[in-house]
Amino acid sequence: MGNNKLSLLALNILAFIPICGHAEDTPTNTQTTQSIFNESAQAKADGFLEGSDLKMLLRNYYFNRDFRNSSHNDYGAKRNAQSYRREWAQGFLTTYKSGFTQGLVGFGVDAYGYYGVKLDSGKGRNGTGLLPINSHKPRGKADDNYARYGGALKARLSNTVLKYGRQRVDTPVFSTDDARLFPETAEGFLLTSEEIKNLTLNVGHFTTLEAMNQSYKDSRSNDWELYKIGSHKHGRGLKSADFIGGTYQFTPNLSASVYYSDLADIWKKKYLGLNYDLPINNDQAVGAAFNYYNTKSHGPVKQLSKAENDGDRLNSKVWSLQLYYALAGHKFSVAHQRVTGDGPGDPYGADGGGAIYLANSVQYSDFNSENERSWQVRYDLDMGKYGVPGLSFMTRYLRGDNISSYLRDGKKAGGKVTEREHDMEAKYVVQTGPAKNLSFRVRYAIYRSQGFANDINELRIITEYPWDILGTFKK
Repeated sequence: MGNNKLSLLALNILAFIPICGHAEDTPTNTQTTQSIFNESAQAKADGFLEGSDLKMLLRNYYFNRDFRNSSHNDYGAKRNAQSYRREWAQGFLTTYKSGFTQGLVGFGVDAYGYYGVKLDSGKGRNGTGLLPINSHKPRGKADDNYARYGGALKARLSNTVLKYGRQRVDTPVFSTDDARLFPETAEGFLLTSEEIKNLTLNVGHFTTLEAMNQSYKDSRSNDWELYKIGSHKHGRGLKSADFIGGTYQFTPNLSASVYYSDLADIWKKKYLGLNYDLPINNDQAVGAAFNYYNTKSHGPVKQLSKAENDGDRLNSKVWSLQLYYALAGHKFSVAHQRVTGDGPGDPYGADGGGAIYLANSVQYSDFNSENERSWQVRYDLDMGKYGVPGLSFMTRYLRGDNISSYLRDGKKAGGKVTEREHDMEAKYVVQTGPAKNLSFRVRYAIYRSQGFANDINELRIITEYPWDILGTFKK
C-alpha cells in the first residue's frame, strides 16, 4: 500500500465510525448496538491540559559482552579482533502526552525528549548499541552524550485515534525495539480503532526508523549480513512500511491476532497469533501461546536466503508454540519453534527490532535460522508469594539444530550446526516509600554455537526509576 491507499483506508474507517459508534443511529436495535460497540471515549474527553501526562524514566544501563575468542568462531581466527564490548550509560527519557480537546473530534499532542550520557566506554570496547560511535575526530570512540526528540499530532473521533509524527509502535509486524538506553522511534501514520468491543484494529504507514543508539532521522539500517543489495546500498533500512491488522478478545482467556505488512522493496509478512490462559484456581493456571509468520521478499531485495547472489528468494515460514503451568509463584514453560522454506524465519530490522513475536527469540539469539528447529525450557519464580514482594527470578535453556548446511559451509567448520543459550535474570521492584517503582534488573546470557556463530557471555545491569512529574506536583 502507498500513501494514497493508506489515506483512503483511514478515511473509510473514520467515515464508518459515526454510523456504527452510537446507539441512537439504529433505534430499532438499541440493545444489540450497545452490546457490540464501546462507549465513546471522546465523549468523555477531559481536555487538552486536563488530560495531560508528563513522565521521565531514569534508566541506567551497563552492558558487557565477552566474545569468548576461540578457534571455532570468527573472533578466534582474527589476530586483532575485538575480544569484548563494555559500555555504561545514563539515560533521561521524558515523555509528554496531552489530553484530547473536547468536541466531536478531539485533538492533542504527544512529544518526547531523550538525553543520554556516557559513563564508561572506549575505542576498543564500544559497539554495544548503548551509545553512538563518533564519525568525527577522534573516530571510533563513543560520543560523550547524545539526544533525540520528536513528537506526533493526534486526533480522536469516538474510539479511534489517528497519530502522525515520530512515535513508538508495538505490533507483531512493525515494532520499535526498547532493548538499550533509548527505544527506537518511527515516523509516519498510525490509526488505532477500538469501536467494537473486544476488537483492536491497527493501520500504519511509516517512512523512517531511528536506531536505539542514534539521534538522526532514518538511522536504522539493515546491517544484517545478508542485506547487501537493494535499499541497503543507499544507506536506508526503510523506504516505507504499511501494515494492517488487529486483535480480538474472544473470551477473557482467549485472544487472536492477525496482521499483514508490506515493506517496500524488502518483504511482505503475514502473522497469526493465538493466546490462551486458563486459571484453575487461585494458585494454579495453564496457558498456551502460538505465533506464526510467513515472509516473502520482493522488489530489489530478493536474495535474502542462503549465500549472496545465489538467486534464491526469501520465502520462509516459522511457528512457535509455548505452554506453561503456574503454581503458587512458580511457572514452568516449554516451547518449540520451527523454520521451513528458504531463508530465516521472520527476519527483521527495517520493520523494527521488536517485530519478532516468537517464543524462542530471547536475550541473544532468535533461533530463527533457515530450517532450524529449537526447544526451550523455562522456570520463573515470583517471590511475592513467599514474603518478598517485587522480587522475581527467571532461568531458561534453549537449543537449536537442523540449521541449513550453507551456514556451516560458509564458515568452513564442517560437522553439525547447532546453537544453544542459557539465560538467567533477577529483578527487584521497590514496593513502597519515596523510591516506589525503582527497579533493579540483572540479565546474564551464555551462548554457544557449533559451526556458524560466535560464542559469547553477556551481562546486562539495568536500573530504572519512573518519575511521574505532573503527579508529583499534583500531590
